[in-house]
Amino acid sequence: MLEVENVTALKAYVGKKLGSSDWLVVDQKMIDQFAEATGDHQWIHIDVERAKKEMPGGKTIAHGYLTLSLLPKLNQGIFKITKRKRGVNYGSNKVRFTAPVPAGSRVRGHLTLKNIEDLGNGCSRLTMEASVEVEGNERPALVAETLSLVYE
Repeated sequence: MLEVENVTALKAYVGKKLGSSDWLVVDQKMIDQFAEATGDHQWIHIDVERAKKEMPGGKTIAHGYLTLSLLPKLNQGIFKITKRKRGVNYGSNKVRFTAPVPAGSRVRGHLTLKNIEDLGNGCSRLTMEASVEVEGNERPALVAETLSLVYE
Protein backbone atom coordinates (compact mmCIF):
# COMPACT_ATOMS: atom_id res chain seq x y z
CA MET A 1 0.00 0.00 0.00
CA LEU A 2 1.20 3.47 -0.89
CA GLU A 3 1.29 5.78 2.14
CA VAL A 4 1.96 9.49 1.90
CA GLU A 5 1.82 12.09 4.63
CA ASN A 6 -0.28 14.69 2.81
CA VAL A 7 -1.71 15.81 -0.53
CA THR A 8 1.50 17.70 -1.35
CA ALA A 9 3.43 14.41 -1.19
CA LEU A 10 0.75 12.69 -3.29
CA LYS A 11 1.32 15.20 -6.11
CA ALA A 12 4.48 13.26 -7.05
CA TYR A 13 2.17 10.44 -8.21
CA VAL A 14 0.00 12.42 -10.66
CA GLY A 15 -0.14 10.46 -13.91
CA LYS A 16 1.01 7.25 -12.21
CA LYS A 17 -0.65 4.04 -11.15
CA LEU A 18 -1.06 4.07 -7.36
CA GLY A 19 -1.46 0.32 -7.09
CA SER A 20 -3.85 -2.58 -6.92
CA SER A 21 -6.09 -3.84 -4.14
CA ASP A 22 -6.29 -7.29 -2.63
CA TRP A 23 -8.65 -9.75 -4.29
CA LEU A 24 -12.29 -9.86 -3.16
CA VAL A 25 -14.79 -12.64 -3.91
CA VAL A 26 -18.14 -11.47 -5.27
CA ASP A 27 -20.35 -14.37 -4.24
CA GLN A 28 -24.05 -15.05 -4.68
CA LYS A 29 -24.81 -13.96 -1.12
CA MET A 30 -23.31 -10.51 -1.82
CA ILE A 31 -25.28 -10.27 -5.07
CA ASP A 32 -28.52 -11.28 -3.35
CA GLN A 33 -27.97 -8.74 -0.54
CA PHE A 34 -27.39 -6.00 -3.11
CA ALA A 35 -30.60 -7.02 -4.92
CA GLU A 36 -32.51 -6.74 -1.64
CA ALA A 37 -30.99 -3.36 -0.80
CA THR A 38 -31.70 -1.86 -4.22
CA GLY A 39 -34.85 -3.68 -5.31
CA ASP A 40 -33.12 -4.84 -8.51
CA HIS A 41 -34.26 -8.47 -8.69
CA GLN A 42 -33.59 -9.07 -12.38
CA TRP A 43 -33.20 -12.82 -12.89
CA ILE A 44 -29.67 -12.54 -14.37
CA HIS A 45 -28.53 -11.54 -10.87
CA ILE A 46 -30.53 -13.78 -8.55
CA ASP A 47 -31.97 -16.83 -10.34
CA VAL A 48 -29.14 -19.35 -10.09
CA GLU A 49 -31.07 -22.22 -11.72
CA ARG A 50 -32.19 -20.16 -14.71
CA ALA A 51 -28.68 -18.74 -15.11
CA LYS A 52 -27.28 -22.28 -15.31
CA LYS A 53 -29.43 -22.81 -18.42
CA GLU A 54 -29.53 -19.39 -20.05
CA MET A 55 -26.46 -17.33 -19.13
CA PRO A 56 -23.07 -17.58 -20.84
CA GLY A 57 -20.89 -19.46 -18.37
CA GLY A 58 -23.97 -20.73 -16.53
CA LYS A 59 -23.71 -18.28 -13.64
CA THR A 60 -25.58 -15.24 -12.39
CA ILE A 61 -23.75 -11.94 -12.69
CA ALA A 62 -23.26 -9.10 -10.25
CA HIS A 63 -25.13 -5.86 -10.77
CA GLY A 64 -23.01 -3.18 -12.45
CA TYR A 65 -23.81 -0.84 -9.59
CA LEU A 66 -22.65 -3.48 -7.10
CA THR A 67 -19.30 -3.51 -8.86
CA LEU A 68 -19.21 0.30 -8.70
CA SER A 69 -20.16 0.28 -5.01
CA LEU A 70 -17.16 -1.94 -4.24
CA LEU A 71 -14.70 0.82 -5.21
CA PRO A 72 -14.40 2.30 -1.68
CA LYS A 73 -13.69 -1.15 -0.20
CA LEU A 74 -11.17 -1.98 -2.91
CA ASN A 75 -9.52 1.45 -2.93
CA GLN A 76 -8.90 1.60 0.82
CA GLY A 77 -6.14 -0.96 0.40
CA ILE A 78 -4.35 0.91 -2.40
CA PHE A 79 -3.23 4.21 -0.89
CA LYS A 80 -3.51 6.24 2.29
CA ILE A 81 -2.92 9.88 3.19
CA THR A 82 -1.84 9.68 6.83
CA LYS A 83 -2.29 13.33 7.86
CA ARG A 84 -5.76 14.35 6.73
CA LYS A 85 -8.92 15.35 8.55
CA ARG A 86 -11.28 13.49 6.24
CA GLY A 87 -11.87 12.27 2.74
CA VAL A 88 -15.21 12.04 0.96
CA ASN A 89 -16.48 10.58 -2.28
CA TYR A 90 -17.29 13.48 -4.63
CA GLY A 91 -18.74 11.40 -7.46
CA SER A 92 -17.84 10.18 -10.91
CA ASN A 93 -17.39 11.87 -14.26
CA LYS A 94 -17.67 8.68 -16.29
CA VAL A 95 -18.54 5.08 -15.45
CA ARG A 96 -18.65 2.15 -17.85
CA PHE A 97 -19.56 -1.46 -17.09
CA THR A 98 -17.38 -3.17 -19.67
CA ALA A 99 -17.62 -6.86 -18.72
CA PRO A 100 -19.74 -9.04 -16.42
CA VAL A 101 -18.73 -10.23 -12.96
CA PRO A 102 -19.99 -13.84 -12.65
CA ALA A 103 -20.99 -15.01 -9.18
CA GLY A 104 -17.99 -16.49 -7.38
CA SER A 105 -15.47 -14.30 -9.23
CA ARG A 106 -12.50 -12.68 -7.60
CA VAL A 107 -12.11 -8.98 -8.37
CA ARG A 108 -9.53 -6.36 -7.51
CA GLY A 109 -9.28 -2.63 -8.02
CA HIS A 110 -6.61 -0.55 -9.72
CA LEU A 111 -6.13 3.20 -9.30
CA THR A 112 -4.25 5.79 -11.33
CA LEU A 113 -4.03 9.36 -10.05
CA LYS A 114 -4.99 11.69 -12.89
CA ASN A 115 -5.10 15.10 -11.21
CA ILE A 116 -5.07 17.01 -7.93
CA GLU A 117 -6.77 20.40 -7.69
CA ASP A 118 -6.33 22.75 -4.74
CA LEU A 119 -9.80 24.07 -3.88
CA GLY A 120 -8.62 26.27 -1.00
CA ASN A 121 -9.25 26.12 2.73
CA GLY A 122 -7.27 22.89 3.05
CA CYS A 123 -9.43 21.03 0.54
CA SER A 124 -8.15 19.21 -2.56
CA ARG A 125 -10.04 17.35 -5.26
CA LEU A 126 -8.42 14.12 -6.46
CA THR A 127 -9.35 12.72 -9.86
CA MET A 128 -8.65 9.02 -10.29
CA GLU A 129 -8.97 6.48 -13.03
CA ALA A 130 -10.38 3.39 -11.37
CA SER A 131 -10.85 -0.05 -12.83
CA VAL A 132 -12.08 -3.37 -11.50
CA GLU A 133 -10.37 -6.48 -12.80
CA VAL A 134 -12.05 -9.89 -12.84
CA GLU A 135 -9.48 -12.61 -12.27
CA GLY A 136 -8.74 -14.42 -15.51
CA ASN A 137 -10.39 -11.83 -17.78
CA GLU A 138 -8.51 -9.49 -20.10
CA ARG A 139 -11.26 -6.89 -20.09
CA PRO A 140 -12.02 -5.04 -16.84
CA ALA A 141 -15.53 -5.24 -15.42
CA LEU A 142 -15.59 -1.50 -14.76
CA VAL A 143 -13.70 1.62 -15.71
CA ALA A 144 -14.51 4.95 -14.12
CA GLU A 145 -13.17 8.41 -13.50
CA THR A 146 -13.85 9.08 -9.83
CA LEU A 147 -13.50 12.18 -7.70
CA SER A 148 -12.67 12.53 -4.01
CA LEU A 149 -12.30 15.51 -1.71
CA VAL A 150 -9.51 15.44 0.85
CA TYR A 151 -9.50 17.88 3.76
CA GLU A 152 -6.25 18.60 5.59
